[in-house]
Amino acid sequence: MADYGHDLLFGTFLTPTAEQADRVVGLARLTEQAGLDLVTVQDHPYQARFLDTWTLLSVIAASTTTLRVAPNVANLPLRPPAVLARSVASLDLLSGGRVELGLGAGAFRDAIAAIGGARLTPGESIGALAEGIEIIRAMWSVDGGAVRVDGTHHRVWGAHPGPAPAHDVGIWLGAYKERMLALTGRLADGWLPSSPYLAPDALPAANAAIDEAAVAAGRSPSDVRRLYNIGGDFTGSGTGFLQGPAPVWAEQLAELTLTHGMSAYIVMGDDPEVIQRFAAEVAPAVRELVGAERGRPSPSGPAVAAEQSGDTGAERPRTSVVASPRTRVQTSGLGAVPTPDDGTRRSDVRVWDESARPTGPAPDPDRTYTAHEQAAGRHLIEVHDGLRAELRQVHDLLDQVTAGTMDPGTARSHINTMTMRQNNWTLGTYCESYCRIVTVHHTLEDRSLFPHLRRADRRLEPVIDRLAEEHQVIHGVLEGVDRALVSFVSGPDGVKELRAAVDLLTDTLLSHLSYEERELVEPLARLGFS
Repeated sequence: MADYGHDLLFGTFLTPTAEQADRVVGLARLTEQAGLDLVTVQDHPYQARFLDTWTLLSVIAASTTTLRVAPNVANLPLRPPAVLARSVASLDLLSGGRVELGLGAGAFRDAIAAIGGARLTPGESIGALAEGIEIIRAMWSVDGGAVRVDGTHHRVWGAHPGPAPAHDVGIWLGAYKERMLALTGRLADGWLPSSPYLAPDALPAANAAIDEAAVAAGRSPSDVRRLYNIGGDFTGSGTGFLQGPAPVWAEQLAELTLTHGMSAYIVMGDDPEVIQRFAAEVAPAVRELVGAERGRPSPSGPAVAAEQSGDTGAERPRTSVVASPRTRVQTSGLGAVPTPDDGTRRSDVRVWDESARPTGPAPDPDRTYTAHEQAAGRHLIEVHDGLRAELRQVHDLLDQVTAGTMDPGTARSHINTMTMRQNNWTLGTYCESYCRIVTVHHTLEDRSLFPHLRRADRRLEPVIDRLAEEHQVIHGVLEGVDRALVSFVSGPDGVKELRAAVDLLTDTLLSHLSYEERELVEPLARLGFS
């Protein structure tokens, strides 16, 4: 798990449309009023429809008091580095240390040339960027003597440095390809890609390239903050990256932080409702999830054993059927049907007494639900269906190993590269993906959803308490799967041990998911997520 040690930041990425200049500044003020940390603006000086980025950032900084501002990213071919350094330092001094520098090599070469910039090849642009960074840092170093950089593309010889910025301004590079990623690791303070151009499943390889370059340059990978421009849709179905309600966004961004070390999320677009929801519903939930997970002690085997009921099931057959509580929830009008527990059990172990599960209040038979209300309950089932599908894939792999059509090493390789997520957008080892998404999903429920439902309808308290207790038991079962994976390829009993662990996980998780859907689909439709 990557952890680069940076506090979380959340911000906006605004379009500097000249015809709506007042609106752009208003959206920046909204960014601050909503409680976000950062506002950024794209920089395309050749675009006649856009305001000049530095002029706009200056007005935004003057119109706010706490908001950080940054170009996303500054077009270096059209902004001489020594002059850019003084612009950044001046605005940082005037704003009380609230400026960061997103910086790019300049991708639109024809447009750059049309407005008077040099037409550089991709390789030349990277070299010019490296020289530009050297000049910018030298111009900020007022105790370093005259600036002398005799580069191929930029030459500053004898310039007096200064002014120094009010704080250590971060230089964040927009980088995607191998040479730019290497430059980021070698020289930058941050990496700033955009999700439409670099999807989440590409983050591990890019992060590794930055880390390798940082180490080779004698730096720590933690010297490079990982930022991410993101776009999504709060009305989506929940089947893609940031396509669904705020809890989907929170779960996915929390996992990016915990798994890939991303520490700043900048939402793209100019919709005030999106900005407000991102600030009010997503950012706090991500902070809560990440804080809870990083502070969570590892569950232990004895803790799971302590949760076991007196019904150990020691004499049960390998695949047994237990009495399943009747599905009580009324499904008419909800637009979603809770998945029933068919009573099938693969393992002989019982970690809880299912007959002791409490039930919530009976639904009102005359209650109707809007499409928006129906979507809340349906989302819970969609998330759970993803977890069920991944379990089926693991069982299929184990069946192939048992039948001799696949060797254990190949099977483990498949497991280690599964998405293990209801949305196909990230990779990882089994317990750092599937186990983590279960943990993050449960943490979101424990820290956000459950308290909301408890406050909204006190009759749900016994159900909420029981679900939270079952979360702790499941976490211990997940640890057993992780231990079994370690020994999977080490001996002849590895397959047997892993199958037993996965069978127990299947029994506990499927039983829990069905119980949760039975009890919460209707309250979610009635009370919402928050």
